[in-house]
Amino acid sequence: MTPNHIVVIGGSLAGARALEAARRLGFAGRLTLVGAEAHVPYDRPPLSKDFLDADKASAIPYFSGAEDMAKRLDVQLLLGKAATGIDLTHRKLRIDESTLDYDAALIATGASARALSTPPNLNGVSTLRTVDDAQRVRAAMDRGARVVVIGAGFIGSEVASAVRKRGSQVTMIEALPVPLARAVGRTAGQWLSAVHARHGTELICGVAVDAVVGNDTVEGVLLADGRSIPADLVVVGIGAIPATDWLADSGLDIENGILCDATMRAADSVWAAGDVSRWYSQDFKMHLRVEHWTNAADQGAHAMRNLLDPAHATPYRHIPYFWSDWYGHRIQLAGLAVGEPTVVAGDTSTDKFVALFRDGERLVGALCLNRRADVMRYRALIAEGGSWTDGLELARQRNAVVSANA
Repeated sequence: MTPNHIVVIGGSLAGARALEAARRLGFAGRLTLVGAEAHVPYDRPPLSKDFLDADKASAIPYFSGAEDMAKRLDVQLLLGKAATGIDLTHRKLRIDESTLDYDAALIATGASARALSTPPNLNGVSTLRTVDDAQRVRAAMDRGARVVVIGAGFIGSEVASAVRKRGSQVTMIEALPVPLARAVGRTAGQWLSAVHARHGTELICGVAVDAVVGNDTVEGVLLADGRSIPADLVVVGIGAIPATDWLADSGLDIENGILCDATMRAADSVWAAGDVSRWYSQDFKMHLRVEHWTNAADQGAHAMRNLLDPAHATPYRHIPYFWSDWYGHRIQLAGLAVGEPTVVAGDTSTDKFVALFRDGERLVGALCLNRRADVMRYRALIAEGGSWTDGLELARQRNAVVSANA
């Protein structure tokens, strides 16, 4: 039966796309969006890119149409109100001390930035996940703050890039011996981390942070090896965790995100999408949780389509795709970075290369630095189940095209 009242929990990209899909697919019933932030849905990737490194302060990057979504989509907006629990049996969502009845729910609460233990009420320390975070970081950078970034992942690297664009010095601290080892592997992590050195960013690896110090305002970072790094601004970029704490007593499987089947269904009349979901990928024959913009956008709409017609629900098919901008360079990853990469174009000691990843005889991933025209071709080949030999042949063809146009 078609639900009368659908509740979308999470004012995220996945949540916004789900709401749009509901109306586009002809749902005429009641829609409610419950969001912990007071803002209508906005785009997060620009927060660590254009929002920080633009010459002038930027406006909040709301999604197109988000500011009038209540009227345009006939959606009840409950913003600044975090969900605190859900009763799957009676179909009730808890919001603080009140409850909200629903017929079907789509959870899109995303992920939260991992926090670092710091002295209470210490100013000048921030994560970079929300627009409020980005505004604090931007204001400190505008004041010429000495910046230390803890964590040399993609977000931390984009912050460092923004600082260097202003001509200021920045120090990055990474506890692991090689940055991005969990995201792209040790070998590719070494290649990408070299980009920082080529652009004058100090990168300290293999050393843990012992303490962040200061009185009312941060003054520096103490490392486990005894070094002290002065700072007026500390940006913490040590990863994110799925926002599932509020579901602890729900009965849902929330280990590393909400467990879903291939159609994004988590339980009876409950679906999940975006960073918070861990779904069964028919492409890779395993459960995946992907914190990528493209996944959240596609998954939110697909989950809503299945929610509206569960009898004809279809598997969600998606080859992960991600990009990051450092120092004017574009890093792109399609598929999965498993095993050791093989360089098939360019030179990893420079700012242009392509490396491929394999699982047995299958092509499963492609990492590109400043080869923008290549990555989507590899992504399509991965989606087709292309072999390693197919990947090498595509590399040969692409290299011939690049050489002809040089």
